[in-house]
Amino acid sequence: MTSTTCEPQLLRKAEYHCAAHHPRDWVEDTGAEVAFAGRSNVGKSSAINAITSRKALARTSKTPGRTQQIIFFRVDAHFRLVDLPGYGYAKVPAALQQHWQKTVQRYLEERVSLRALVLPVDCRREPSAPDWKLIEWCAAADLPIHILLTKSDKLGQGKRLQALRAAQQSLNQMPLATAQLFSASHGIGIDEARQRIADLLSQTG
Repeated sequence: MTSTTCEPQLLRKAEYHCAAHHPRDWVEDTGAEVAFAGRSNVGKSSAINAITSRKALARTSKTPGRTQQIIFFRVDAHFRLVDLPGYGYAKVPAALQQHWQKTVQRYLEERVSLRALVLPVDCRREPSAPDWKLIEWCAAADLPIHILLTKSDKLGQGKRLQALRAAQQSLNQMPLATAQLFSASHGIGIDEARQRIADLLSQTG
């Protein structure tokens, strides 16, 4: 019998399951999953790899916008991680951007097994308009969202904590939104993120 409590170390067992270009190809909508969303080039794939302790589970590329499908990773028979297409990359054709937007919107609105979103945001920059749109959508839908302030190794300790306080203050009217410092390359916040995602996966729908 599969446990409905996800232990943080279980995320290390994540493995590629499938890539879906159309909703008909999505994994069966049972169990629980946490999806990663975010702007292209913000470090989404690197975050997935660091949290799962798998160097190449999610493909990283010097060309942002490479993830053009919804990618499902199987943790066990009950739990999954999901990599949503990155947004905000200008070189992607408009028709493909529109397809991504419609597909992701449908996923967010219809996916019963979705427990939360993880949103990487560069800690050196303000969240983009699409970032805020996603954060506000989650707030309206009562869906938890956890923000990873990525590339935090680029800031000194004082600036780093200042960025975290600013993020937490901007989210203080959203009880289901949380934020933390993160750096895949320097190992900052990986254990914290793993614990938070495990807790979110363990929530009942």
